[in-house]
Amino acid sequence: MTPDDTGTAASTKTRIEYLEELGDELAGRGFKVRLTLPRGQAPSLHVMNPDASALTENILAEQGADGWWYWWSWAERIAAADDVTIAADRVALVLAAH
Repeated sequence: MTPDDTGTAASTKTRIEYLEELGDELAGRGFKVRLTLPRGQAPSLHVMNPDASALTENILAEQGADGWWYWWSWAERIAAADDVTIAADRVALVLAAH
C-alpha cells in the first residue's frame, strides 16, 4: 500500500477494519454488504436491504480530532466507530422497508 489522498496506508487499514466490523454486524442482521475499495478514493461499505433493493447506502469511516466515526454518504455522522451496535441500529432504521 502507498499513501494517497485518503490517508496513509495505516489509516486505510484501520478504516477498512472499522467498515468490516460494521459490515459483519449488518450482515448478521440480514443486510447485504460489500466493501468497496475504489482506487484513489476512500473505502466504503455498500449496504443494501435485501427486501427493498432500492434502499441502499454507502457508509464511510473517517478519523477526526475526536476519534473514528461512521458517516453517511451525505456527510452526516452516524455514530462513533467504537459503537458499532449503535451505528448498525441507525443504519438498519434508515434502510428499513416500512
